[in-house]
Amino acid sequence: MDIDPSTTKYLIQAKLSTDGIVEKPDIVGAIFGQTEGLLGDELDLRDLQKSGRIGRIEVEVSSNKGKSEGIVYVPSSLDQVETAILASALETIDRVGPCKARISIDKIEDVRISKRNKIIERAKVLLNELMKTSKTSGGDLTDSVRQSFQMEEVQHYGKERLPAGPNIDDSDAIIVVEGRSDVLNMLKYGIKNAIAVEGTNVPQAIITLAKEKVVTAFVDGDRGGELIIRELLEVAEIDFVARAPNGQEVEELTQKQMVKCLRNKVPADQFAEMVNLGASSGRNGEKQGRSEEGRGDRGRRDDDRDRRREPRESRQPRHEDRPPPQPPIPRLSPEQLRFKDVLSELNNSSKAKLLNENGNVLKEVHVSKLAETLKESGTGVRAVVLDGIITQRVLDLAVEKNISSVVGVKVGNVAKLPTNVEILTKEDLS
Repeated sequence: MDIDPSTTKYLIQAKLSTDGIVEKPDIVGAIFGQTEGLLGDELDLRDLQKSGRIGRIEVEVSSNKGKSEGIVYVPSSLDQVETAILASALETIDRVGPCKARISIDKIEDVRISKRNKIIERAKVLLNELMKTSKTSGGDLTDSVRQSFQMEEVQHYGKERLPAGPNIDDSDAIIVVEGRSDVLNMLKYGIKNAIAVEGTNVPQAIITLAKEKVVTAFVDGDRGGELIIRELLEVAEIDFVARAPNGQEVEELTQKQMVKCLRNKVPADQFAEMVNLGASSGRNGEKQGRSEEGRGDRGRRDDDRDRRREPRESRQPRHEDRPPPQPPIPRLSPEQLRFKDVLSELNNSSKAKLLNENGNVLKEVHVSKLAETLKESGTGVRAVVLDGIITQRVLDLAVEKNISSVVGVKVGNVAKLPTNVEILTKEDLS
């Protein structure tokens, strides 16, 4: 069936059955002949077909056992009302040639809806192809523009012309990374206060910045990153250390991974203790000296005891010279017992509590923010209890803030022990 889609709006579909054998010309002739003059001049089929308001009438007919059945298609470009009237007129046909006939309308199809459905399906296919191509080119375009913008934002800092973000001078805190690619990746996610060390030899610009600003070293999760941290801790005043996940580099981290690593930064002294960085000095050296001295005294006492030793049979019991037993002296003061209770409450929490002179808790913070909190604290803090390592930085701040006691799990590599601060560990309180 051939229908002109440019002129057809509706398609009348009618079912035909006859009592005898008929052919297509008989059916078409009956349609034109029996509707002539029935609907008036305005809806005369011959005139409508000549003017192109209805299309070519198509018939599909088949004969079986002396009877014929078929389907009649009448394309129409009339409006809905006129098309419905024309379809009703077809049902008045009762003869085709010499045979009795019956015509019933199956449906009137809106051809434009079918066209729209075809348009939608085809548009989906075309849009899918378009999105595949434009997605690739659009992504490349976005990346190239972003990369170009990042390249413009990268500055060269100091005499060494170190790659750095634009906010190095304005920011109170900076992030020291390994190379230019790390700075670019951080700029990609809006972090503009990063500067690259460019190797294991720490430039003078980094050392100078470390004296003025809060510095976080952010390195790769490999052996090279550890070497850079060692070098930085030896020559610069590093405050915090952050590392990429094991085996990953800062330049390949996603925004979520990068933010997580920076949030999980730890104080530099605590990190050094965790990975056994730095030479043993200060408190450890004093402990060793006291230990050697103790061993020397104990050796001399053993020699004296040997010289004074007498044969067992010559010694006489001297019960009358023994002093009466004394009541045991309590080892911990009430204040120290309070410290012990607080330390037990903080067990495995990585948090710290600031206490006043009455032993009441003034504030509870994470260990990583302890130094910052102590800097901002007033004069009411009398003791610090932390579930972590007592570092040189914490002790220095304790002296500065007139804090009388610092209690922790253990003491790190402390080079300078303050004389006016009581230092207690978990072992001391047990």
